[in-house]
Amino acid sequence: MKILGIETSCDETAAAVVENGRNVLSNVIASQIDLHKETGGVVPEVAAREHAIRIIPVVDEALKKAGTTLAGIDAIAVTAGPGLVSSLITGTTSASVLAMSLNKPLIPVNHIAGHIYANWLDLPADTIQFPIVILTVSGGHNDLVLMKEHGNFELLGETLDDAAGEAFDKVARLLGLGYPGGPHVSRRAEVGNPNRFDLPRVYLDKKSFNFSFSGLKTAMLNLTKNEHEQNGTLTEEFVADAAASFQETVCDILSDKLLKAAELHNAKEVHIAGGVSANKRLRFMMEEKITSKYYKDHKNKIQILKNSPVLRYTADIKYCTDNAAMIAGAAYFLNKTVDNEMAKADPTLTLYQKA
Repeated sequence: MKILGIETSCDETAAAVVENGRNVLSNVIASQIDLHKETGGVVPEVAAREHAIRIIPVVDEALKKAGTTLAGIDAIAVTAGPGLVSSLITGTTSASVLAMSLNKPLIPVNHIAGHIYANWLDLPADTIQFPIVILTVSGGHNDLVLMKEHGNFELLGETLDDAAGEAFDKVARLLGLGYPGGPHVSRRAEVGNPNRFDLPRVYLDKKSFNFSFSGLKTAMLNLTKNEHEQNGTLTEEFVADAAASFQETVCDILSDKLLKAAELHNAKEVHIAGGVSANKRLRFMMEEKITSKYYKDHKNKIQILKNSPVLRYTADIKYCTDNAAMIAGAAYFLNKTVDNEMAKADPTLTLYQKA
């Protein structure tokens, strides 16, 4: 089954063709990053205008790269939300018109479900085993999800204020770095001392899987303000150490909660998804914590203490950020499991069962 996916939830105009939920035949993304660098963030009206200009050329290119035509497509999938309303309208309208004119099924997909299913792309069938605990984390969302089977999502925790990706963007601005903030902070952190600044790690209560990063943002604001007042500028050393300390704090919180949830629910796999899942330190820290918890080095021989969950993230970083391949992939699996008319009509309201 070949599905044409369309994604316009924020500032990426994307289209892709995916076969049977896994085999990516094409994945085209027209980025607006250079445009939004001028304002240090996404301006909804500007993003919507660019989507309207780029959507048709992007769809045409995706079909061409996949070696097919609209006649060869079995269904059309589109991000229905959450996202910027003005941006979503371009994608949903375009997909609806295509589906109607071609008499093809239209499959609305929740954007976060798309990120979750990005980890299925380019994998053989039956590779992933349930249950799975998934951390979906980007600039707009920060969720901890238990997935028992396809289409069965239980929300274990979410951000109470700011998402981790949004915090990366704001801290990058405080440190005088570029947009988007995540990659810039990560690069500076590579040469910094992560232990120089003792930043607040907000875990909330012991049983909570929710997240809060507003206090950490305030601490970084005060830190940079004090440095300006004392030295008049932010030195390269300060920026590197502050970036490293901030990144270490965020990754520590995210990985701790993910691993704790996986153990509680006897997960066979733990997944990281969304834009922040591309962060190398987060990936490495998760690997370190799983190794230390489930394995022991005894006289240079590795002993298995207990069954370890498989850690999984996308093999290709391009599937971490917003893309249409994840939307088409998710549509394949969700269209088979969701028979509730409300869920099909408005997936933004019905993705999760509350824990």
